[in-house]
Amino acid sequence: MGSARHSVLSLRITPWLLAMALPLAWLVLPLQSALAQVESEEYGAARFDFAVPGGSGFVIKPHGPETSGQKPWVWYAPTFVKARPEMRRYPNKSLDWLFTRLLDKGVWIAGVDVGESWGNAQGRKAYTQFYKYVRKEYALSPRPCLVGQSRGGIMVYNWAVEHPREVGCIVGIYPVTNLAGWPHLGGDRILKAYGMSEAELRKHLGENNPIDRLAPLARAKVPVFHIHGDADKVVPLEQNTLELARRYKALGGTAEVDVVPGKGHEEVPEFFQSERLLGFLLRYLNPAR
Repeated sequence: MGSARHSVLSLRITPWLLAMALPLAWLVLPLQSALAQVESEEYGAARFDFAVPGGSGFVIKPHGPETSGQKPWVWYAPTFVKARPEMRRYPNKSLDWLFTRLLDKGVWIAGVDVGESWGNAQGRKAYTQFYKYVRKEYALSPRPCLVGQSRGGIMVYNWAVEHPREVGCIVGIYPVTNLAGWPHLGGDRILKAYGMSEAELRKHLGENNPIDRLAPLARAKVPVFHIHGDADKVVPLEQNTLELARRYKALGGTAEVDVVPGKGHEEVPEFFQSERLLGFLLRYLNPAR
């Protein structure tokens, strides 16, 4: 990985120590050219966790020997390093099928925990710090494919529209793409994340709402694929995926949609073991076969 990797503190650490170990990275940051990291195992591969400004990041290394040159990677959201009372840990076992197949193809998996940002400006800034770090430290490709599940959709889209040349493709798994439904989607949590009242959020919706910000992605010809259930009551198909696809195509963008009949906002194989979704990612990641 280059000389920087030799200065990294690499440890085998049990998961329950992870939350304690990550903050210690800030103590050594001024003393090292690279950030302290902790190593564990996930999806049958080596996972490395580290602190970055504004969040806690991770990468999962593919199986087999390292390849030279820039490495293909999937950037997943939302990332929550450990389970909390109000949320589950992500990514989790529902992604076993997809992630193990990507890892087998030489694709790195990565993500950064920025808390419940809902795509706000602070979260986007932390995403940029994370992107710069993993690009330099692990020699990852300049154009990852972004995968946003549920509210992770609004996180990846709000970063992507501000960095369209740094995006290879976008995949949404029943993604939030329309903040106009904020009372139903997250209510006070969204207002808290943006530090705004309801009136302020509505006034600034165009600056923070993915379906209103798609033009840069269309101009950059970033391909989009969404898989979404037609019985989703949490993130309604019509107001989110279908409305985004309609607007994106009107702007000249390419959007594919796979509607899963009878399925709602749930972690079931129809969403996470989709050959069509996997094929889309491999098409644009173009990893070593």
